[in-house]
Amino acid sequence: MENTFKKGGISVQTEHIFPVIKKWLYSEKDIFLREIVSNASDAITKLKRLASLGQYEGDESPYRIDVTLDKVAKTLTVADNGIGMTAEELDRYICQIALSGALEFVEKYEGENKSNGIIGHFGLGFYSSFMVSDTVELITKSYTGTNAVHWTCGADGEYETALGEREEHGTTVIMHISDEEAAYLEKYKIQEILEKYCTFIPVEIYFHCEEDTEEQKEKEKEPSPINDTTPLWLKNPSDCTPEEYKDFYRKVFHDFKEPLFWIHINADYPLNFRGILYFPKITNEYESIEGQVKLYYNQVFVADNIKEVIPEYLLMLKGALDCPELPLNVSRSYLQNNTYVAKVSAHIVKKVADKLNSLCNLSREEYEKVWNDIRTFVEYACMRDRKFYDRVKDSLLMELTDGSFVTTADYLEKAKETHESTVYYTTDKAAQAQYVSMFEAQEIQIAVFDKQLDTQFLSMLESYDDKIKYVRIDADVAGALKSDEAVAEDTAIAELFKNVAENDQLKVTFSALKDTTVPLLLTISEESRRMEEMMKMYAMSGMNLGGMSFPRDETLTVNTACPLIAKLGEMEEDKQRKTAAYLYRLAQLSQRKLSAEELQSFLGESYSILELL
Repeated sequence: MENTFKKGGISVQTEHIFPVIKKWLYSEKDIFLREIVSNASDAITKLKRLASLGQYEGDESPYRIDVTLDKVAKTLTVADNGIGMTAEELDRYICQIALSGALEFVEKYEGENKSNGIIGHFGLGFYSSFMVSDTVELITKSYTGTNAVHWTCGADGEYETALGEREEHGTTVIMHISDEEAAYLEKYKIQEILEKYCTFIPVEIYFHCEEDTEEQKEKEKEPSPINDTTPLWLKNPSDCTPEEYKDFYRKVFHDFKEPLFWIHINADYPLNFRGILYFPKITNEYESIEGQVKLYYNQVFVADNIKEVIPEYLLMLKGALDCPELPLNVSRSYLQNNTYVAKVSAHIVKKVADKLNSLCNLSREEYEKVWNDIRTFVEYACMRDRKFYDRVKDSLLMELTDGSFVTTADYLEKAKETHESTVYYTTDKAAQAQYVSMFEAQEIQIAVFDKQLDTQFLSMLESYDDKIKYVRIDADVAGALKSDEAVAEDTAIAELFKNVAENDQLKVTFSALKDTTVPLLLTISEESRRMEEMMKMYAMSGMNLGGMSFPRDETLTVNTACPLIAKLGEMEEDKQRKTAAYLYRLAQLSQRKLSAEELQSFLGESYSILELL
């Protein structure tokens, strides 16, 4: 080339570049476009900053980034009208990879100001273009008005620098896509990458495709930017409407079920991060509950579902977090050992707890409507984090059998005259209907705990506050239902029921219950039943229990106030035994599902009773 005035090889400081290449540069090729577009945005941010400091007078051209795909020429071009570079700056920032122009810029113009929005990876980030290119051209012109520079480099690191042709300040990067990476010459692929990584970059981005038909180009004479330069998290919460929050949710997550509610975070010094978190609507309890929290760095997408930033028990959340204190190319090990990340995580937990408390105290009707949708999440979070439980314990609701909701404090306030510090609950209103009706007849409220997690959750609640007991209504609850009448035990009747139950160890007690229509109540102790359920859960999860089993701690309560029990003592031996066996099976049936053998016996006993008639 006649106007070539310098040739050379890329100067690489190996102690800086090789660790980065090994850990990051080739891990995900799509990132190359994010890096190049981020550099373009960075160049414009720098120029804006100089203008605000009076170092640059500016011009009338609006700032923009243009991404152009030319499948025929096999090129992908990213152009900006930012600060540009002189020949000396290009040599310093591009030809010597380990130096960072952004770092030097910040030190010169910003001092200790870290919240400037300058990304700071121009040298190294630029070289990600070689992940998909066999040749890269760079045409740049400094805002100072010096001559444009044209730089060309092959994959072998050999470059040429020459005078360039460019009218306005800024930089154009032309990537000649290699044959092996031809997928990056497809329009849908580039659109997909831009949508993922550049949706909220703070400079308008325009995408052009040379393969578009004339009709398509005609429609796009006045194209719209593909990105939103002012995402909702940048606004003050008081300035955002519910519809804006819902629109943002649909746009980012393509989920057309409305979120239950959202949390807008605007944390200033010392944390300095913003974001919006949503509680998604779950169709049923078996639906996948993994959410999607997108992490951004100054509006540039970094990653999905960073578990170190969001506690694992809150991973069902969806949302976006913009954390400018994190590096753009953040690593997992960095996140695990970073105090800033730990503080961000703690702040998110606090904001979630504050939101639940606010809804419970200020929007109780709305809170009750969404409680069953978020209940499993909240219970799990309480089990995983005692501090979270301490923050939200007064906002934990219990649904009652009549469909209303109460807090534990509300429940115990009403219960203090009858059953003091015991919360009675059902796990299945239909299967335990007899017990429900008996308790409701005594005006005792019954909570509904019908989720798989509830057994462990209730045990946790009792461990946190040993003054409160949670007892299922078909457990040892005869004391809550009996009258004050003194009752004598009947040894013969007790032996009769042990015989028909074929269980010499069966506990048989006698009480005069307030409900005189129920002859027998079969109960299993709360501790025994919870152990059974825990063993079932372990077995379902594939744990080998080695044949381990526990005896059922059952108690049969004979209701002496029921006329049928009085008649039972007067019957002939054969009729008495058949009636007692039938009553015992009914008691079993009201307490749990019968086994195949028990059901067969029940049917035989039923036919025997019919023969007596």
